[in-house]
Amino acid sequence: MADTPVQSHHAGSRLRRGRRTAGRLLLGGFLVLAGVSHLSWNREAFYAQVPPWLPLDRDFVVVASGLVEIALGVGLLLLRRRRVALGWIVAAFFVAVFPGNISQFATGTNSFGLNSDLSRGIRLLFQPVLVLWALWSTGAWQAWRESRRTGK
Repeated sequence: MADTPVQSHHAGSRLRRGRRTAGRLLLGGFLVLAGVSHLSWNREAFYAQVPPWLPLDRDFVVVASGLVEIALGVGLLLLRRRRVALGWIVAAFFVAVFPGNISQFATGTNSFGLNSDLSRGIRLLFQPVLVLWALWSTGAWQAWRESRRTGK
């Protein structure tokens, strides 16, 4: 028996929500893992991403950003009601740490296996992907588009 258009729409909608949820959970897990690595096995490697012009202790920056990543990751994993706002916060975090990635490229600092300008440059291209992933997987982008459409 063929699905009606309404049934097909609901099934497609559930599939899209399921994909977004999986994306949000994957991003949350990634952030928790990255944050824990800031505090442990990759701590010194993250020093390469602290810009030399930043007037803060490198270790403080690495530890603080690791704690923020853990908190954001746990939020993505557990919070459902505030996921749209959290999506914007996670996206803003990815934008805020981007100068560190640019600094690693500009200073030619080797870390995380990024030992050439090409590899460090390619890594820069992934930061916008993370921003978009945060906005898509939390429904933040969709909520913004709907608010523009309805004027709310």
